[in-house]
Amino acid sequence: MAGTDDILTLALAGDTMLGRLVAERLDVVPATALVAPEVVEIIRAADVALVNLECAISTRGSKWPDPLKPFFFRAPPVAVEVLAHLGVDCVTLANNHALDYGTDALLDTIDLLDAAGIAHVGAGRDERAARSPVVLDRCGLRIGIVGLTDHPADFAAGPDRPGVAYADLRVGDTGWVIEAIGALAEQADVVLVSPHWGPNMVTEPVPHVRRAATELVAAGATLVAGHSAHVIHGVADRVLFDLGDFIDDYAVDPDLRNDLGLVFLVTLVAGRPTRMEAVPIAIDRFHTRRADRREATWLEDRFRRACADLATDVSVEHGRFVVTW
Repeated sequence: MAGTDDILTLALAGDTMLGRLVAERLDVVPATALVAPEVVEIIRAADVALVNLECAISTRGSKWPDPLKPFFFRAPPVAVEVLAHLGVDCVTLANNHALDYGTDALLDTIDLLDAAGIAHVGAGRDERAARSPVVLDRCGLRIGIVGLTDHPADFAAGPDRPGVAYADLRVGDTGWVIEAIGALAEQADVVLVSPHWGPNMVTEPVPHVRRAATELVAAGATLVAGHSAHVIHGVADRVLFDLGDFIDDYAVDPDLRNDLGLVFLVTLVAGRPTRMEAVPIAIDRFHTRRADRREATWLEDRFRRACADLATDVSVEHGRFVVTW
């Protein structure tokens, strides 16, 4: 287990959608061109990097047969090169787009990630695989990662059916998640839980998300890093409620500014989170870059208010938003 000198940095970024118009851009630019070099450098400097992959990566499959489902995201195989260029160590597939093009596309996604040496959690060939954590060895520490989603129930993996690691957090159905965290805590120095939870385009965590966060931390999660809202939320003790968006082609709400986000860098000492730095970013015509001064000012105000609502203080150091624990 960890010694007192063990220091680890996690880079955490939110929804990463490489289909539709982003995929069209990949037809005309190399995979290395989607994210500005200064952002790539920040992510690659971390010891472990995790993103929420909000699309399938495949050339196969057909749209999920739900007449009420409005959006379907599928990226070409070259999208894996984007993740590799970023230095992503692990993606979570537990979200409401992993099965947009059915089980064939999901299984292709898993195979392509495996071939690229990128770990994945939150979806699999059956329920057991979908719920299984990943354990990475870095800096003399064992980092365990669990992925889950609270929507949609139709995507849930079964005993003999590919799908996502589903937990109905709205009714407090966290049984398997709590067990997984407890078991992982026995073998890992750090337990990172990455839930895709709550509704889109809300400015703060809804009640069932807050309740679940408390339960996950109590069960032994070292850090909880959520996503789904498409906008950044505040930070509480050991909980990053929503990482926002990292890259996509989504319509921009002029008030919520889902085109502005943060890359979160969490420092852990001896397996415990002590400091978080958030770097302002902007999604600009399917390209992710550092936020400019005006954008960073907007993000600072938004993030300060979101954190204040959770009784968390934020300082600014060298253009980064800092929280200490």
